[in-house]
Amino acid sequence: MRNRVRVAYPAPRWVAGDPGRLIAFGLGSGLLRPASGTWGTLLAWLIWAAAAPAASDLALAIFLALAFAYGCWACHRVARELQVDDHVGIVWDEMVAFWLVLWLVPGTFLAQLTAFGLFRLFDIAKPPPIKYFDAKIKGGFGVMWDDIVAAGYALLVMAILVRLGVFT
Repeated sequence: MRNRVRVAYPAPRWVAGDPGRLIAFGLGSGLLRPASGTWGTLLAWLIWAAAAPAASDLALAIFLALAFAYGCWACHRVARELQVDDHVGIVWDEMVAFWLVLWLVPGTFLAQLTAFGLFRLFDIAKPPPIKYFDAKIKGGFGVMWDDIVAAGYALLVMAILVRLGVFT
């Protein structure tokens, strides 16, 4: 993992004191331990279940693009404030990437649960080129990008499973 240093977690008050920090720390879910990324992904799933069914595909596409762009800025700024490349508590990257996955997989619980497991697997294992991007691309874009690639892997496997009729 690219300098995803296990440093001290900031105080909840510090995180909540700034909108960029609150977003980067996944509305506070990044403060949960262990496995902050998994907690952030779970929160993303809950938010998706509550909000996405009411939104159009165009609205979701716009939201995802804006969430990615804002995440690049917020994650960069917060990582710089914490003096690390990618603090383990920064989980907005997992959230946005998993929303992308949820947008493109079948809406059944089993399909979403499988997608959750696949996304977490690829995000943690970082098969090539994810590990390369994680190590070489710095700043907020780098924080966000490796998770988007992990989402791409999860979506590829999900597409194969859908084609094989697993989720019919």
